[in-house]
Amino acid sequence: MKSSITCFVVVIFASLVACNQTSQQRESSSVKAADGVNRTVLPIQEPDYAAITELDARKATAPPRVEVKAPENAPNVVIVLIDDQGFGASSTFGGPINEPTADRLAKSGLKYNRFHTTALCSPTRTAILTGRNHHQNNAGAIMELATGFPGNTGIRPNSIAPLAEMLRLNGYSTAMFGKYHETPPWEASVSGPFDRWPTRSGFDKFYGFIGGETNQWAPAVYDGTVRVEVERDDDYHFTTDMTDQAINWVSAQQSLTPDKPFYIYFATGATHAPHHVPEEYIEKYKGKFDQGWDKLREETLARQKAMGIIPENTKLTARPEEIPSWDSQTPEQKRLFARQMEVFAAFAEHTDYEVGRLVDALEQIGELDNTLFIYVMGDNGASAEGGPQGTFNEMMALNGVLSEASQMMGHIDDWGGPNTFPHFAIGWAHATNTPFQWTKQVASHFGGTRNAMVIHWPDGIQSKGEIRDQFTHVTDIAPTVLEAAGLPFPESVNGTEQTPFAGNSFVFSFDDADAPDRHTTQYFEIFGNRGIYDNGWTASTRHSTPWLMAENPPLDEDVWELYHVDEDFSQAENLAESNPEKLNELKALFEKVAIENHVYPIDDRRSERFNAAIAGRPDVIGERTSLTLYEGMTGIMENVFINNKSKNYTIVADVEVTDTNTNGVIISQAGRFGGWSLYMKNGRVHHDYNYFGLEHTNIASTKALQTGIHQIKFEFMVDEPKPGTGGNCALYIDGNKVAEGYIPKTQPFAYSGDEGVDVGTDNETNVTNDYKEGDNKFTGKISQVVVDIGMN
Repeated sequence: MKSSITCFVVVIFASLVACNQTSQQRESSSVKAADGVNRTVLPIQEPDYAAITELDARKATAPPRVEVKAPENAPNVVIVLIDDQGFGASSTFGGPINEPTADRLAKSGLKYNRFHTTALCSPTRTAILTGRNHHQNNAGAIMELATGFPGNTGIRPNSIAPLAEMLRLNGYSTAMFGKYHETPPWEASVSGPFDRWPTRSGFDKFYGFIGGETNQWAPAVYDGTVRVEVERDDDYHFTTDMTDQAINWVSAQQSLTPDKPFYIYFATGATHAPHHVPEEYIEKYKGKFDQGWDKLREETLARQKAMGIIPENTKLTARPEEIPSWDSQTPEQKRLFARQMEVFAAFAEHTDYEVGRLVDALEQIGELDNTLFIYVMGDNGASAEGGPQGTFNEMMALNGVLSEASQMMGHIDDWGGPNTFPHFAIGWAHATNTPFQWTKQVASHFGGTRNAMVIHWPDGIQSKGEIRDQFTHVTDIAPTVLEAAGLPFPESVNGTEQTPFAGNSFVFSFDDADAPDRHTTQYFEIFGNRGIYDNGWTASTRHSTPWLMAENPPLDEDVWELYHVDEDFSQAENLAESNPEKLNELKALFEKVAIENHVYPIDDRRSERFNAAIAGRPDVIGERTSLTLYEGMTGIMENVFINNKSKNYTIVADVEVTDTNTNGVIISQAGRFGGWSLYMKNGRVHHDYNYFGLEHTNIASTKALQTGIHQIKFEFMVDEPKPGTGGNCALYIDGNKVAEGYIPKTQPFAYSGDEGVDVGTDNETNVTNDYKEGDNKFTGKISQVVVDIGMN
């Protein structure tokens, strides 16, 4: 790109939610851009050409070609969003984790120490991508927990065009790499619709995963809307892969169209669980966390004060009683927990390194100095979803099954490797959110919503190495991008009148450290944890606990807290008793803003909402009690597959055996960390039920099948119709029972966040070690497989 084209790169590690409408967008929407083009209605209107009467083209003059171009000097935009990293994690903001890329950018850029997210994944992302509050986007929780209520339906309204679409229709090339997590689960299949996939949400290019997490060693990847199996070797890691893809794309885009600005949304799956990282990074942190999480909080606070990240009078908030002290842990637990944090720190540093490769690539093609780089470290606070002791398999925690240290000690040496799907203990989440209270999901407190952000733009910002303390939120990103690009907010996009931005541009703060806040009021709500910020005050109430699936207390019995955060940076001093008038004022304001943004009715359910029928959202299967599948159907996401969990069901496969030594998978669901597989080995039929990678129940026929056509049936009969129930199981061949067994426990709510159902193979990780990963295709022929739950 020519040097006159400013490059705008937004790197985001956090998420924000705003409730006030910016006056700038209202004013700019009624005027033309500086180049005279009316950009308030998108697509930009094509001109009407007068009819030409000349017969011979050689005698006529063609009118000027009309081509949609970005405004002169429009910046490139790159938004990089890091997952699940707390305010006090990185070295850039006083934390213990070495992040040289963030340090480098901050040294010649700006640090924002009052940047806010929504406290949860999908809600933060949709707010970043659109500039509107998460409930306005119908994303009150993660997509998998959508309900039938406005504010939570999972369907982004047409009146909320994403920033990517606005930029694309104004002449930008657009691309997204990494984690999306904005597609409603019932739309995540070959049947679509694809309106809410990245490539129908403004992005020309998409390479990444659709759900909330993926195995970094064996990811479930889409290129556009097509599921692809990546070529993996011993050195493969998804963060490296997505970085390679981003570098290749931007290099080619600038080579071919150097005058065309680009927008990249670079959203890593890291540092969300599973915490997967090469061993050489882990070695760097060996012994660095033996002091424990309580001492780490004190050390981080001291560094933050010394660096000027936080005010000198900031108090370290008390550790909630629900989070155990380090001193109360046994020596065995301390050894395990220290390893957990070593792996997480390594994961974060590795991620920063990959972001650095993208930065280096921009520098190599001559764009770094013309790039506004917004680096937000976390889409919410650090995650406590691993439970009090962490877990070697995060799917256990997401199913409400808490792990014990004794279960995990066998994995201490390979923690972070391919045989684990790990998450650290809640004490580390709290420590990496220093100096704040609580964690991810707790939208009521800054531990859930305050994240670090760095902005780097040498050609656009004169200030270097400074700190900005204006209140900012994820909804402010899109307005900031439009102002930097010289673009008005569009009144209409693709024929639909647009809902105004909820956030405000913070370009005003780039070179004015003392500029007053413009984002003065903001609500927060996730799973009933809620609060409101207004002109230096917050009212907050914590309603639910992230790692507990237990029933919550009545919402109207929640106890509210009051903080004067202009003077109390960390929300350490609760003023509710001494200033009840102010508290009541803010509670009333919260209710007003919540109703305006479709926050009500508040839904604090978690595990129940995994069930579409209970939640009230669409279900691809609907009322059907059977599903017929065919060979070659792979990567069928759990939310578009028939739900056979905790139910009586049968799997009937019609196959042709071509030799007496037939091998391979007939049908499988999920993989190494939980799932099931019906397969053949050396001619014998097997069924394996894998309970979270902890227990396998394997039943098999005693004789090899003869060549010819056969019907294979697996049957499961529950002990009782409740989540996680055990039951009897049996195998039948051509109507004859050939094996039976008992499965003592089943996974109650979910098998996997990314691995799906495969017919004729078992992609990504393997359910059982009876066959090899990547080499388990069925060597016979499959006519069809029918999964039936009609016996219930």
